[in-house]
Amino acid sequence: MAEIEAQTTPTNTVDPDEVARFSAMAEQWWDPNGSFAPLHQLNPVRLRYIRDHLAARFDRDPERPKPLAGLRVLDIGCGGGLICEPMTRLGAEVVGVDAAERNIAVARLHAEQSGLDIDYRHAAAEDLAAAGERFDAVLALEIVEHVADLSQFVDAVGQVTKPGGAAIFATLNRTAKSYLFAIVGAEYVLRWLPRGTHDWNKFVRPSELARATRRASLDLKDISGMIYNPINRSWRTGRDTDVNYMAYAERAV
Repeated sequence: MAEIEAQTTPTNTVDPDEVARFSAMAEQWWDPNGSFAPLHQLNPVRLRYIRDHLAARFDRDPERPKPLAGLRVLDIGCGGGLICEPMTRLGAEVVGVDAAERNIAVARLHAEQSGLDIDYRHAAAEDLAAAGERFDAVLALEIVEHVADLSQFVDAVGQVTKPGGAAIFATLNRTAKSYLFAIVGAEYVLRWLPRGTHDWNKFVRPSELARATRRASLDLKDISGMIYNPINRSWRTGRDTDVNYMAYAERAV
Protein backbone atom coordinates (compact mmCIF):
# COMPACT_ATOMS: atom_id res chain seq x y z
CA MET A 1 0.00 0.00 0.00
CA ALA A 2 2.95 2.35 0.49
CA GLU A 3 3.31 2.94 -3.25
CA ILE A 4 -0.34 3.88 -3.67
CA GLU A 5 -0.33 6.18 -0.67
CA ALA A 6 2.81 7.87 -1.92
CA GLN A 7 1.05 8.70 -5.18
CA THR A 8 -1.94 10.30 -3.48
CA THR A 9 -1.99 14.11 -3.77
CA PRO A 10 -4.49 16.74 -2.55
CA THR A 11 -6.09 16.70 -6.04
CA ASN A 12 -6.30 12.89 -6.21
CA THR A 13 -9.71 11.39 -5.48
CA VAL A 14 -8.33 7.99 -4.42
CA ASP A 15 -9.42 6.99 -0.91
CA PRO A 16 -6.58 4.86 0.59
CA ASP A 17 -8.99 3.07 2.95
CA GLU A 18 -11.15 1.99 0.02
CA VAL A 19 -8.07 0.83 -1.91
CA ALA A 20 -6.94 -1.29 1.04
CA ARG A 21 -10.40 -2.83 1.41
CA PHE A 22 -10.62 -3.94 -2.22
CA SER A 23 -6.96 -5.01 -2.37
CA ALA A 24 -7.67 -7.48 0.42
CA MET A 25 -10.34 -9.12 -1.76
CA ALA A 26 -8.41 -9.00 -5.05
CA GLU A 27 -7.98 -12.76 -5.49
CA GLN A 28 -11.75 -13.24 -5.49
CA TRP A 29 -12.61 -11.09 -8.52
CA TRP A 30 -13.28 -14.01 -10.88
CA ASP A 31 -15.01 -16.26 -8.36
CA PRO A 32 -18.75 -16.02 -9.25
CA ASN A 33 -19.61 -17.24 -5.75
CA GLY A 34 -17.10 -15.06 -3.88
CA SER A 35 -17.09 -11.53 -2.52
CA PHE A 36 -17.83 -10.08 -5.97
CA ALA A 37 -20.77 -12.37 -6.77
CA PRO A 38 -23.18 -9.37 -6.92
CA LEU A 39 -21.08 -7.82 -9.71
CA HIS A 40 -21.12 -11.08 -11.68
CA GLN A 41 -24.93 -11.03 -11.40
CA LEU A 42 -25.05 -7.35 -12.39
CA ASN A 43 -22.80 -7.73 -15.42
CA PRO A 44 -25.39 -8.75 -18.05
CA VAL A 45 -27.65 -5.73 -17.38
CA ARG A 46 -24.66 -3.37 -17.11
CA LEU A 47 -23.22 -4.59 -20.40
CA ARG A 48 -26.53 -4.27 -22.25
CA TYR A 49 -26.92 -0.71 -20.99
CA ILE A 50 -23.37 0.20 -22.03
CA ARG A 51 -23.53 -1.54 -25.42
CA ASP A 52 -26.91 -0.09 -26.39
CA HIS A 53 -26.12 3.49 -25.37
CA LEU A 54 -22.70 3.51 -27.02
CA ALA A 55 -24.10 1.90 -30.17
CA ALA A 56 -26.74 4.63 -30.37
CA ARG A 57 -24.20 7.39 -29.71
CA PHE A 58 -21.76 6.17 -32.36
CA ASP A 59 -24.38 4.98 -34.87
CA ARG A 60 -23.68 1.25 -34.54
CA ASP A 61 -25.91 -1.82 -34.71
CA PRO A 62 -25.75 -3.31 -31.19
CA GLU A 63 -26.68 -6.77 -32.49
CA ARG A 64 -23.78 -7.04 -34.91
CA PRO A 65 -20.52 -8.79 -33.93
CA LYS A 66 -18.08 -6.37 -32.30
CA PRO A 67 -20.39 -3.33 -32.41
CA LEU A 68 -17.85 -1.22 -30.50
CA ALA A 69 -14.94 -1.83 -32.89
CA GLY A 70 -12.74 1.22 -33.30
CA LEU A 71 -13.82 2.87 -30.04
CA ARG A 72 -11.27 3.61 -27.34
CA VAL A 73 -12.85 2.90 -23.95
CA LEU A 74 -11.58 3.65 -20.44
CA ASP A 75 -12.81 1.66 -17.42
CA ILE A 76 -11.99 3.55 -14.22
CA GLY A 77 -11.80 1.36 -11.13
CA CYS A 78 -11.66 -1.73 -13.33
CA GLY A 79 -10.99 -4.16 -10.49
CA GLY A 80 -10.20 -7.60 -11.84
CA GLY A 81 -11.51 -6.79 -15.32
CA LEU A 82 -15.14 -7.95 -15.14
CA ILE A 83 -16.20 -5.20 -17.55
CA CYS A 84 -12.95 -4.77 -19.50
CA GLU A 85 -12.98 -8.33 -20.86
CA PRO A 86 -16.51 -8.33 -22.35
CA MET A 87 -15.98 -4.80 -23.67
CA THR A 88 -12.89 -6.06 -25.49
CA ARG A 89 -14.93 -8.93 -26.93
CA LEU A 90 -17.42 -6.33 -28.19
CA GLY A 91 -14.57 -4.86 -30.24
CA ALA A 92 -13.47 -1.90 -28.11
CA GLU A 93 -9.85 -0.95 -27.49
CA VAL A 94 -9.91 -1.00 -23.68
CA VAL A 95 -7.77 0.69 -21.06
CA GLY A 96 -8.50 -0.39 -17.48
CA VAL A 97 -7.16 1.57 -14.51
CA ASP A 98 -7.36 0.88 -10.81
CA ALA A 99 -5.77 2.43 -7.74
CA ALA A 100 -5.23 -1.03 -6.19
CA GLU A 101 -2.12 -2.61 -7.68
CA ARG A 102 -3.24 -6.12 -6.69
CA ASN A 103 -6.42 -5.70 -8.73
CA ILE A 104 -4.35 -4.84 -11.80
CA ALA A 105 -2.16 -7.91 -11.32
CA VAL A 106 -5.26 -10.13 -11.15
CA ALA A 107 -6.80 -8.44 -14.20
CA ARG A 108 -3.63 -8.80 -16.29
CA LEU A 109 -3.26 -12.47 -15.44
CA HIS A 110 -6.89 -13.28 -16.26
CA ALA A 111 -6.75 -11.37 -19.56
CA GLU A 112 -3.59 -13.24 -20.53
CA GLN A 113 -5.21 -16.57 -19.68
CA SER A 114 -8.25 -15.55 -21.76
CA GLY A 115 -6.15 -14.47 -24.76
CA LEU A 116 -7.31 -10.85 -24.57
CA ASP A 117 -5.21 -7.75 -25.25
CA ILE A 118 -6.18 -5.17 -22.60
CA ASP A 119 -4.09 -2.20 -21.45
CA TYR A 120 -4.24 -2.39 -17.64
CA ARG A 121 -2.59 0.34 -15.58
CA HIS A 122 -2.10 1.00 -11.88
CA ALA A 123 -3.36 4.59 -11.98
CA ALA A 124 -6.16 6.98 -11.06
CA ALA A 125 -8.45 8.92 -13.40
CA GLU A 126 -6.59 12.13 -12.59
CA ASP A 127 -3.31 10.59 -13.82
CA LEU A 128 -4.76 10.02 -17.28
CA ALA A 129 -6.35 13.47 -17.33
CA ALA A 130 -3.01 15.07 -16.45
CA ALA A 131 -1.33 13.08 -19.23
CA GLY A 132 -3.85 14.44 -21.74
CA GLU A 133 -5.35 11.06 -22.65
CA ARG A 134 -8.80 11.07 -24.23
CA PHE A 135 -11.33 8.32 -24.86
CA ASP A 136 -14.48 7.82 -26.92
CA ALA A 137 -16.23 6.37 -23.87
CA VAL A 138 -15.45 6.40 -20.16
CA LEU A 139 -16.96 3.93 -17.68
CA ALA A 140 -17.16 4.63 -13.94
CA LEU A 141 -19.08 1.67 -12.57
CA GLU A 142 -19.54 1.07 -8.85
CA ILE A 143 -16.72 3.50 -8.08
CA VAL A 144 -18.19 6.98 -7.48
CA GLU A 145 -19.47 5.84 -4.06
CA HIS A 146 -15.89 4.94 -3.11
CA VAL A 147 -13.96 8.08 -4.14
CA ALA A 148 -12.73 10.75 -1.75
CA ASP A 149 -14.24 13.68 -3.67
CA LEU A 150 -17.18 13.14 -6.04
CA SER A 151 -16.94 16.48 -7.84
CA GLN A 152 -13.20 16.21 -8.52
CA PHE A 153 -13.61 12.63 -9.71
CA VAL A 154 -16.38 13.48 -12.18
CA ASP A 155 -14.30 16.47 -13.36
CA ALA A 156 -11.55 13.99 -14.25
CA VAL A 157 -14.08 11.80 -16.06
CA GLY A 158 -15.12 14.82 -18.13
CA GLN A 159 -11.52 15.69 -18.94
CA VAL A 160 -10.70 12.22 -20.32
CA THR A 161 -13.91 12.03 -22.38
CA LYS A 162 -13.38 13.19 -25.97
CA PRO A 163 -15.65 15.88 -27.42
CA GLY A 164 -18.51 13.89 -28.91
CA GLY A 165 -17.81 11.05 -26.52
CA ALA A 166 -19.84 9.49 -23.72
CA ALA A 167 -19.52 8.65 -20.03
CA ILE A 168 -21.45 5.97 -18.17
CA PHE A 169 -21.82 5.69 -14.41
CA ALA A 170 -23.26 3.01 -12.12
CA THR A 171 -23.69 3.64 -8.42
CA LEU A 172 -25.98 3.53 -5.37
CA ASN A 173 -28.55 6.13 -4.36
CA ARG A 174 -28.48 7.51 -0.80
CA THR A 175 -31.97 6.64 0.45
CA ALA A 176 -33.50 4.79 3.38
CA LYS A 177 -34.30 1.95 0.97
CA SER A 178 -30.68 1.67 -0.16
CA TYR A 179 -29.53 1.52 3.47
CA LEU A 180 -31.98 -1.31 4.10
CA PHE A 181 -31.12 -3.28 0.95
CA ALA A 182 -27.47 -2.44 0.18
CA ILE A 183 -26.12 -2.21 3.73
CA VAL A 184 -28.34 -4.18 6.11
CA GLY A 185 -29.55 -6.74 3.55
CA ALA A 186 -26.47 -7.27 1.37
CA GLU A 187 -23.77 -7.01 4.04
CA TYR A 188 -25.40 -8.20 7.27
CA VAL A 189 -28.40 -10.43 6.47
CA LEU A 190 -27.64 -12.10 3.13
CA ARG A 191 -23.86 -11.58 3.46
CA TRP A 192 -23.45 -11.04 -0.25
CA LEU A 193 -20.65 -8.59 0.54
CA PRO A 194 -18.14 -8.33 3.40
CA ARG A 195 -19.29 -5.97 6.13
CA GLY A 196 -17.96 -2.48 5.59
CA THR A 197 -17.76 -2.79 1.79
CA HIS A 198 -19.94 0.33 1.48
CA ASP A 199 -20.35 3.53 3.44
CA TRP A 200 -23.96 4.67 3.05
CA ASN A 201 -22.95 8.29 3.62
CA LYS A 202 -20.91 8.15 0.39
CA PHE A 203 -23.80 6.88 -1.74
CA VAL A 204 -24.67 9.37 -4.49
CA ARG A 205 -28.11 10.81 -5.18
CA PRO A 206 -28.96 11.27 -8.87
CA SER A 207 -29.27 15.02 -8.29
CA GLU A 208 -25.71 15.10 -6.91
CA LEU A 209 -24.38 13.16 -9.88
CA ALA A 210 -26.28 15.47 -12.25
CA ARG A 211 -24.74 18.53 -10.61
CA ALA A 212 -21.24 17.03 -10.88
CA THR A 213 -21.66 16.07 -14.54
CA ARG A 214 -22.86 19.57 -15.47
CA ARG A 215 -19.75 21.04 -13.86
CA ALA A 216 -17.64 18.55 -15.86
CA SER A 217 -19.22 19.62 -19.20
CA LEU A 218 -21.11 16.34 -19.47
CA ASP A 219 -24.77 16.40 -20.51
CA LEU A 220 -26.71 13.80 -18.52
CA LYS A 221 -29.12 12.09 -20.93
CA ASP A 222 -30.48 9.12 -19.00
CA ILE A 223 -30.81 7.71 -15.50
CA SER A 224 -32.14 4.17 -15.17
CA GLY A 225 -32.61 2.06 -12.08
CA MET A 226 -31.20 -1.45 -11.76
CA ILE A 227 -33.77 -3.68 -10.11
CA TYR A 228 -33.09 -7.08 -8.56
CA ASN A 229 -35.42 -10.07 -8.91
CA PRO A 230 -34.75 -12.40 -5.95
CA ILE A 231 -36.74 -15.25 -7.51
CA ASN A 232 -34.42 -15.83 -10.47
CA ARG A 233 -31.49 -13.81 -9.08
CA SER A 234 -31.37 -11.52 -12.09
CA TRP A 235 -31.28 -7.77 -12.70
CA ARG A 236 -33.15 -5.52 -15.11
CA THR A 237 -33.31 -1.81 -15.80
CA GLY A 238 -36.38 0.19 -14.83
CA ARG A 239 -37.65 3.42 -13.32
CA ASP A 240 -36.89 2.61 -9.68
CA THR A 241 -33.61 4.39 -8.84
CA ASP A 242 -33.98 4.10 -5.06
CA VAL A 243 -31.07 1.65 -4.69
CA ASN A 244 -28.89 0.89 -7.76
CA TYR A 245 -28.89 3.03 -10.89
CA MET A 246 -26.93 3.74 -14.05
CA ALA A 247 -26.48 7.08 -15.79
CA TYR A 248 -25.49 7.99 -19.32
CA ALA A 249 -23.93 11.34 -20.27
CA GLU A 250 -22.49 12.87 -23.41
CA ARG A 251 -19.85 15.47 -24.07
CA ALA A 252 -20.67 18.00 -26.74
CA VAL A 253 -18.67 17.96 -29.96
